[in-house]
Amino acid sequence: MNSLVNAIQYYCEQHSGQPDEVLYELERETGLKTLAPQMISGHLQGQLLQLLSQIARPRHILEVGTFTGYATICLARGLAEGGRMDTIEVNAELAYIIRKYLKKAGLKDRVQLHIGDALEIIPRLPGNFDLIFLDAGKQHYQAYYDLLIDRMPSGGLLLADNVLWSGKVLHEKQDADTATLHQFNEMIQADERVDKLMLPLRDGLYVIRKK
Repeated sequence: MNSLVNAIQYYCEQHSGQPDEVLYELERETGLKTLAPQMISGHLQGQLLQLLSQIARPRHILEVGTFTGYATICLARGLAEGGRMDTIEVNAELAYIIRKYLKKAGLKDRVQLHIGDALEIIPRLPGNFDLIFLDAGKQHYQAYYDLLIDRMPSGGLLLADNVLWSGKVLHEKQDADTATLHQFNEMIQADERVDKLMLPLRDGLYVIRKK
């Protein structure tokens, strides 16, 4: 079964837009210099994020959880003329990689990197957000959502990553992180303020649109 899944993913990758040299180099450096390179968004998810951003043409993007900046670059490439992006990363040791590749991608003047606790930083950021990507501590997804849902316009998109948590959300016995993610998923499903679609892409991507 795993071989079939891998073959399907490879087929999808071959028939999707290809990463450019900047994203290729970033993925390679992430693999060489980080302890958990599997956290990178990568080819298929990156292409989806970029496409959704290009369709939405947001003026203001917020990303919670930058890692090395792969998704950051993909999302920022869809910004509207004069648009900007704020991205928050808790690990200061990753800042040099993030800034290096934002510069290589020609995006350093459009993306503001914030290092620190997102729960403290988000309330200090001005304005509303047309597109939000959650990919930080899963135990805080509910808190992020509560902070942000009223700062999204009608039609705004919120994308939440890792909502399947390696399939563990399906298990009856769940560890604390899995249980928290499952509760978040149940809350979104019940929230009548939003339209929602959960995709089994990579580790699960929740696409949420404010009505």
